[in-house]
Amino acid sequence: MKRRIASWENSHSVPDDFYGPLLSEALCAGAAELGLSSIGAGDTSLLEAGYPTSPDAAIESVGRLWRADLNGYEPLVQAEPAEPAWNEASLRWLVAPEPSFPAAQARDAVRVGLADVATVKTTADLFAQLDDRFGGDHARHAVIQFLSRDVAPLLSGQCTEAIGRALFSTVAEATLLAGWMSYDACHHGLAQRYFLQALRLAQDANDRRLAGSILSAMSHQATFLGYYTQAATLARAALMGISPVATPTLRAQFHAMEARALARTGDRRACELALAAATQALESRNSDDEPEWITYFDESELAAEAAHCFRDVNSARQAVEHGQNARSGSHVRSDFFATMVLADAHLHAGDLNEACRVALVALDLGEQLKSSRCASYLAEFRQHLPRAEDSSAVRELQEQAAEHRLWIASDAL
Repeated sequence: MKRRIASWENSHSVPDDFYGPLLSEALCAGAAELGLSSIGAGDTSLLEAGYPTSPDAAIESVGRLWRADLNGYEPLVQAEPAEPAWNEASLRWLVAPEPSFPAAQARDAVRVGLADVATVKTTADLFAQLDDRFGGDHARHAVIQFLSRDVAPLLSGQCTEAIGRALFSTVAEATLLAGWMSYDACHHGLAQRYFLQALRLAQDANDRRLAGSILSAMSHQATFLGYYTQAATLARAALMGISPVATPTLRAQFHAMEARALARTGDRRACELALAAATQALESRNSDDEPEWITYFDESELAAEAAHCFRDVNSARQAVEHGQNARSGSHVRSDFFATMVLADAHLHAGDLNEACRVALVALDLGEQLKSSRCASYLAEFRQHLPRAEDSSAVRELQEQAAEHRLWIASDAL
């Protein structure tokens, strides 16, 4: 038994289905918290994609998620998204009462001030830059470690209500980042659960603009996964829910998400109306009045969204036109997506040589990216290519791309 325990402690083996539950009982901790793969009775709620019922429930839920993710709890990391959770969360947020706040904190809890909030914000911003430059698979584990070990104690700390709301807003933004990174790594059920927790934290922070942006992220993921009706509904809920405080850039982004979903349904007219609304909103923006986290959404980002839309409604020439204006030059992963959509548009337009040339440009852009989502874009493009033996352009592309990381990753998709 001593040798067995030493093997567990040194990570040479893991407790099996017999010893795992016994350890959970002895240590009064769930399998998820111990990093075990078995599902214990206390872990069932962790796997549910539910919207927290209160601020205290949100603190407990998100803390457990962070710990389980940090420990590599496989049932959670490999969980599938729950389709009803999107509609439930958007409805409950839309009809939520006045924002509430956690119950009184324990006297021995850590004291939290604005300096702590600023520390969380600055650290999360640094991680966001890494995510943008290197992809969600690059530093995702480090983000979760920071949230679990440094941020979780703050959520139960002593502070004024004003500081508490600022903290909740900042942690909601950081949890949204964790959701985006998990989504980029194609851990879709986990990403959905982070988005749900972030939405609840934003609700209790009374940060409706951020909450709308979280619903928009949910819409983006739902479209990627093929839930187009739910994606359009989420984008509309974001528009409706923040209408009194919406800024032009936020409205533009939400209309663009609605357009992306509608394009996938084949409703071209509705898609074009949503794109026109997005364009009109963006033209009226004043950057000084926008939240700093949405200022990235500019003309090039909207052009990229339009390129996606026109590609999906089989208007290849319009997709090419918008795709040529979609690279920002400052956001590596977004530029990769835009360039791959342009390559796909050229392919659908019948220009195989240009499609292959642009795909190589995208591969050069994405060489430093660790992103399962990027690999899926490339895999989709490769499905539309003719056979190599039928085209010299395809043979040349395959030869030059063979050593690229994302090309290799797309082989398995």
